[in-house]
Formats: sequence, C-alpha cells, structure tokens
Amino acid sequence: MANCFLDSELTDLERDELRAKFRIIPMPLERTVSYGSGTAKGPAAILEASDQLERLCFGREPCLEGVFTETQVDCSGPLPDVMERLAERTYHASKAGKIPVTLGGEHSLTYGAVKGVERALGRSIGIVQIDAHADLRKAYQNEKHSHASVMQLLGDEGTRLAQFGVRALCQEEVDRRVELNVFHIDAEELYLGNINEVTLPDDFPTDIYVSYDLDGLDPSEMPATGTPVPGGLSYYQSIHIVKSALKGRNLVGMDVVELAPIEDMDGWNFAAAQVTYGLMALA
Repeated sequence: MANCFLDSELTDLERDELRAKFRIIPMPLERTVSYGSGTAKGPAAILEASDQLERLCFGREPCLEGVFTETQVDCSGPLPDVMERLAERTYHASKAGKIPVTLGGEHSLTYGAVKGVERALGRSIGIVQIDAHADLRKAYQNEKHSHASVMQLLGDEGTRLAQFGVRALCQEEVDRRVELNVFHIDAEELYLGNINEVTLPDDFPTDIYVSYDLDGLDPSEMPATGTPVPGGLSYYQSIHIVKSALKGRNLVGMDVVELAPIEDMDGWNFAAAQVTYGLMALA
C-alpha cells in the first residue's frame, strides 16, 4: 500500500522534504459524521489511488515542484486537541512557504487546517468551498467542531467564505449566510445557468484556502461519501469554478474531505486522488 501521494511517480528529488512545495497531511478524522460512515479510511484510500495518477494534469506537472507526505495526524482525544495538532502541521508548512494539502477525514478538520495557515500568515484568509452543504449550523448536535458547523465556526472568527454547489441547507444556515456575508452560488443556479466560472467580490481576501468536500460532486460521479445529495457538480465544473475563483489570488492551502471508500469500488478513491492533484495543478 502506498504511504506517499504519487509514490511511484516521484523522483528522490521531488519527494525531498525541504524542497517540496506541497505538504500532504493525512487526517483520518471520523468523530461527528451524522449519516454514512467511513471517512477515517479516506486518506489512506486517496494515497493508495494516487499511485495510479499520471504526472501531467491540466497541462502541468505539479509534482515537479515536489510533494512530501507527512505521517498522519493523531485523531484521538478531545476534538479541540485534535484541531490544534492539525493547526501545528499547517502552521509549519505555511511558515516554510509550502502549501499544506490535508486529506480527510470528515469536514470538521478544516477548522484546524485554516487556523494554522492564518497563524503562519498573520492575517485572515478566504475560503473557497465546494460542498453540497453550507456547514453553517451552530454547534450541531451540541458539538461546535461538528462537520456541519465548521464554516459557521470559522466565519464567526473572521474568515471570509465563498460557497459553490450547495443544495442541502436549513433556514438557520440561510440566515447565517446573511449574518456572515457569505458569497455563494448554489448548485441549482450553477446547473441552470451552465456556470463554470465565478468572480469573487473585490473585497474578498487575496489569500485563498480551498476546502473541497467530495459530496459537492454529483453522486453519479462521487457516491463514496457519507452524505450524497443529487444535483451536484461535475468534476470539470468544480475544478474550473475553483480555477476562476483563484484568478489574481494566492492559493495558500487546501483540503479534500469526506471520502468514505466503498469496498471493491476503487474508482471513487481514484476520483478523489484526481481532485486532489487537479487542485494542486491550480497552485
């Protein structure tokens, strides 16, 4: 089993820890899932599938700039402690001028990943979120670090949010979007308008963190997630939305979350690995 992203494709120079631009951080977190399970197996499945990727992606070879895979983050103990462990990882990656790429694991991990990047940069950043859900509930099921509360928690602490592909949300989240000034284009509008490019507001931060929940994709393309919702984005549409959102801005970190592998259906794991590498190609 591959323990490194793109393991067999990398030269010794490309996997060198000090040189590598991309720091892969496996985070097998599964604590607050509220429907299907299996996200703890997601990072290992992505690493294994990545061994079958081609080096060339969207006309680029991101691996030429180096890819180093760290050991997985310890997900035991209280969730605030778990988030701090991840924040330490992304802090050190960002402080060294690298791009942290966290592989989940449930979506709640984005809190720790983003806080580490913000500490390293010394300022708030903006999140571009691909997701079927807004994740703006307040302390869902009495857990503030819930996967359904992660964006609310970050928004309350000053991180700007831009959401694309949402198609399942409650009135509480609709109201909170207004309260937090969340920029959004939901899945139905993207589909009916055949929208593949977006423009962020002029006052949106220059430094962008991409949080890609795999349930943002339509279940026909990604059924291996705990909360599949019909009417989702296609692979190409999601990538081009992120690409256009990054225009004139800096990609400072990313995560790919909520893969729940299906036994003997490795194609979905490969799709998650392809999404990860596709986002790296946008850096």
